[in-house]
Amino acid sequence: MQQHPPLDFSNTAVAFASKSNRDLQKSYWMFKMMNAKWLVDILSAVAPVAIKLHLPINWAVKATVYDQFCGGESIAGCEKTIKELADYQIGTILDYSVEGKESEKEFDACQAEIIRTIEKAQGDSRIPFSVFKITGVVRFALLEKLQSGSPLNSAEQAEWSRAKARVQAIAAAAHQAQQALFIDAEESWIQDAIDGLVTELMQQFNRQSPIVYNTIQLYRHDRLAYMQKAFTEAKAAGYWYAVKLVRGAYMEKERDRAEEMGYPSPIQPNKAASDRDYNEALRFCVEHIEHLAVCSGSHNEDSNQLLARLMQEKGLEAGHDRIWFAQLKGMSDHLSFNLSHAGYNVAKYVPYGPVPSVLPYLIRRAHENTSIAGQMSRELSLLVKERQRRSK
Repeated sequence: MQQHPPLDFSNTAVAFASKSNRDLQKSYWMFKMMNAKWLVDILSAVAPVAIKLHLPINWAVKATVYDQFCGGESIAGCEKTIKELADYQIGTILDYSVEGKESEKEFDACQAEIIRTIEKAQGDSRIPFSVFKITGVVRFALLEKLQSGSPLNSAEQAEWSRAKARVQAIAAAAHQAQQALFIDAEESWIQDAIDGLVTELMQQFNRQSPIVYNTIQLYRHDRLAYMQKAFTEAKAAGYWYAVKLVRGAYMEKERDRAEEMGYPSPIQPNKAASDRDYNEALRFCVEHIEHLAVCSGSHNEDSNQLLARLMQEKGLEAGHDRIWFAQLKGMSDHLSFNLSHAGYNVAKYVPYGPVPSVLPYLIRRAHENTSIAGQMSRELSLLVKERQRRSK
């Protein structure tokens, strides 16, 4: 059995080594604010309207939630964050988080920006992965129509050809750069269409090494079985299966739509079921690591401990090149920094983009965090513990 250094996620000296006392204070008040659901609801309603009316609130957003969760307004603006994380052996995943676009011009611009993130990452060990959402370059309603099985008219067929060409160009750039590429999961009523695209890209680009990664949301009750089936098919066809595991980000929306439209909810019945499937997915990936690559995108302490233990039990070194851990910038530093300190491969998602364009991401982040029982209290308690430690 490979001996790994002990993991202690309560070690705040390691967790917050990169933060000054002023940074600690700022993060404390940020999470304090986000712990108040009523305040998050008000800010979520007011901020988009204020920005749409061109009221001067950009500075306030930028100095608070934006600074906590984002790296900058451009790739160049993220350099400071990239360097700070690299100083602690933590990688950066540049995430162009502009959302809600609909025009071909905007999709082309997004494709060009994603390719720029790949070019930035090429040969730079500080940036182990690139990432994008299919809906950044493909119209949501088109994916929805495709998945529903409705026939496309001639204009839509031409649009779909252009959309697939954008996705193909991004994956080809990643393959050319030998840069691993995450494709994020989205809503269940477009995910089958996304899965089909990603599988085609894996078949094309994952022959020699794992380049294209699909994302599996384990808060859906059907995704563990899907992942196992997809792996079996990839192995039989002779290409690398690469996967990023997450719990999921659209739970309320998924349940509301299922109830409104009268179909069974795809979401697990409870958190315990999500945790069970997530951990089972980790076990499956470690068991078959000779034929796949995995990134565990989790803020759950138990799951991170489990993956470290599974690696040790299988005799895998902590820095195994096909096993990664990932968290979001601004959250769960006690996981990221302690995992890195113990020698594991860790990366942070670092969203970037203009403040008005990234606002939907920030609002979703705030709502997700307030809805996760104990998440904010955990972040706050660790910040308090470190402030007390330093004061002594």
